Amino acid sequence: MSRQRATAFVPGHVTAFFSAHPAERPAAAGSRGVGVTLTDGVTVRVTAAAGEADASGDSGDSPEPAGSRTIDGETGTIGAVEDVLAALGASDVDVAVEADLPIGAGFGVSGAAALGAALAANDALDRGRSENELVRIAHEAEVSRGTGLGDVVAQARGGVPIRLEPGAPGVGELDGIPATARVEYVTFGELSTEGVLGGDTAALSTAGEDALDRLRGDPRLPTMMDAARAFAREADLLVPEVAEAIAAVNSAGGEAAMAMLGRTVFALDTGLSDAGYDPEVCRIDAAGARLVEQQ
Repeated sequence: MSRQRATAFVPGHVTAFFSAHPAERPAAAGSRGVGVTLTDGVTVRVTAAAGEADASGDSGDSPEPAGSRTIDGETGTIGAVEDVLAALGASDVDVAVEADLPIGAGFGVSGAAALGAALAANDALDRGRSENELVRIAHEAEVSRGTGLGDVVAQARGGVPIRLEPGAPGVGELDGIPATARVEYVTFGELSTEGVLGGDTAALSTAGEDALDRLRGDPRLPTMMDAARAFAREADLLVPEVAEAIAAVNSAGGEAAMAMLGRTVFALDTGLSDAGYDPEVCRIDAAGARLVEQQ
């Protein structure tokens, strides 16, 4: 039986600081702040059975998936991915998610998987949706699941996106820091995004607004990193192992901050290496989410 396939790559995203902006409509909800997209990311492969491309989209439901689902080769599902596929009328496809990054550690893996599924399913099934429509679908799925507020729109753009106003394309507003750099990171474990976003975010958001005001006055990477460190302290999100690593990088003359939301430290250039850690290494991803050639 002939099959149609498509593959998408979505960069990882570490948020330096943010303020939360819930809304009744998921497309209008989101966050303001800044983050860095990474050349380490998530690859999503969608394979559709013959005839599936003729199905209609926008089912409005989230049925039990009829196709296979794997995450790094193991059977598993991601809620936001299922919601994206349901919105595209594509629940019967096979979906393989492969992540260069750990899940739940502040790299936006759920949002990346949702956006990758939107891009790949749209192409494999010839749904004819625009980029902004697909970003909106993935953003709404991520927000509705409570697993993120701004990763999807940032990952779609690439680079160092500044989220000036919350929401999906057509609602939110983006700018960016024009910069490129080597990025190192070390992860010490998971931190529940749902737990933080589902609680009282007033103090967190005040700290995030202050940090954003500072960055808008001086949109450079060193300012971003310094504002990120202040945000983590003021929002009371620092955990001991993260604080220790940031201090070690600072003592070695480097720039490091906590990834929101995860027990993860990211540093520019060779900051973590110089501090004696054995980090993962990548770069700022300039291109953003995209379809890639079949492998």
